[in-house]
Amino acid sequence: MGQDLRKLFEAERAKEQYKMPAGHISKFEDKLNASILASKNINWSVYKVAASIILLLGISLMVYVMQTKVTSTETTIVDTEKPAKEKDGITLGALSPDLKKIEDYYQVHINLELSQLQVSDTNKALVDGYMLHLAELHTEYQKLNTELNTIGPNDQLISALINNLQLRLQLLQKLRKKLNELKSTKNETISI
Repeated sequence: MGQDLRKLFEAERAKEQYKMPAGHISKFEDKLNASILASKNINWSVYKVAASIILLLGISLMVYVMQTKVTSTETTIVDTEKPAKEKDGITLGALSPDLKKIEDYYQVHINLELSQLQVSDTNKALVDGYMLHLAELHTEYQKLNTELNTIGPNDQLISALINNLQLRLQLLQKLRKKLNELKSTKNETISI
């Protein structure tokens, strides 16, 4: 056992000649090429799936933007805030609790009708016409309030203010009915 291991291994190597079997290199190259082709096919399929997903997301985003663009048409809504003159002076509600209830009732229902309006491209012209009329009535209401502050309360002014609120509410209800009629006729023509 006193032999050097290095010398032992060198002697062993010299005894046996290792030879590769015939065709070993060609088999190795074939396997290598097959694995490279298989990995390329997997990568292309992953890219195809990713491209399909991106395409679907792009189309759905475009459809979403188009739908929100149609439903978000701008409409001028009557200013519902009380002007500074009304806050400093007398208003209809400041005269008595009953008149306050009446004014609040009409203001709430007017605001409710305004919030429930559904405006689209097909009915925008109709809604704009009604909104102009509402703006005129609102301006008239402000003038009546100014007159209430300068002249003082009287029966004619109080009834004119209440009639103005009633007219605005009736106008909005009429607009809602017209929009429902347009919607139902549109649905009827689509279903026929």
